[in-house]
Amino acid sequence: MKKKLTENIVTGSELEKIEIQLLLEGIYRYYGFDFRNYSFSSIQRRVRYRLQIEKLNSVTALLDKLLHDSTMMEKLFSDFSINVTEMYRDPEFFKAFRRKVIPILREFPSIRIWHAGCSTGEEAYSMAILLHEEGLADRVQIYATDMNEDVIVKAKTGTLPLKKMKLYTSNYVLAGGIREFSEHYKADNGVVHLHPYLTDMITFAQHNLVTDSSFNEFHVIICRNVMIYFNQELQNRVHRLIYESLAPSGFLGIGQKEKLCYTNVDSLYDVVTETERIYRKI
Repeated sequence: MKKKLTENIVTGSELEKIEIQLLLEGIYRYYGFDFRNYSFSSIQRRVRYRLQIEKLNSVTALLDKLLHDSTMMEKLFSDFSINVTEMYRDPEFFKAFRRKVIPILREFPSIRIWHAGCSTGEEAYSMAILLHEEGLADRVQIYATDMNEDVIVKAKTGTLPLKKMKLYTSNYVLAGGIREFSEHYKADNGVVHLHPYLTDMITFAQHNLVTDSSFNEFHVIICRNVMIYFNQELQNRVHRLIYESLAPSGFLGIGQKEKLCYTNVDSLYDVVTETERIYRKI
């Protein structure tokens, strides 16, 4: 006996969810980018934004377009890549790092730091300045990675907009900076150029936390405000990658809106400072 058609009717929101799931599956199968375990609400907002910009009537129409036009995939990839950052973002984190972690790092003959999900590099450069001021520059190598190649290209230039220097200087002071922030850069025609002693400390590279494996063992891993866009399954998977990438007794820094207590690695770390979300591998 055939099912009645009315039994298969779904609401508009349920249909949209199915379409978005098919969109993400299509992206993964055709382009190899895996957004299937990103936070649904976050993906949904960005898909709706792209539909509005492109004047498309459905997610299915968007899928059809990106499967036949790689430029549409480039636009959507940019939409999905969250690139919100600034120098000394959340200054208290850097202040706590200077106070709690630096004294321990001083005992290391060499130090490897990984900034995962670095966006355009401002927070990695913030760390470079901090380490330079603490006299550790000659034994530190910072690796900064992001899945978006465009932001990596931008980060490598070591340039910042001059109009943001007022905010960045304020953040630097709040973060416990011990010099004049302007000592670390040169301004020219509305652009700030960070000094080579900072850019030389950082190796920028493309790396996808969702699909790529570890590439070294690190004494410090900073992955802040990245996993808030992942669902629980993906958070656990990425946290396992990070844990396995940390050297014994290595340090982990995450974002203020992120917590280890909801992950499967919670018992594998000691708390260095809960408020600023700095932990140490057991």
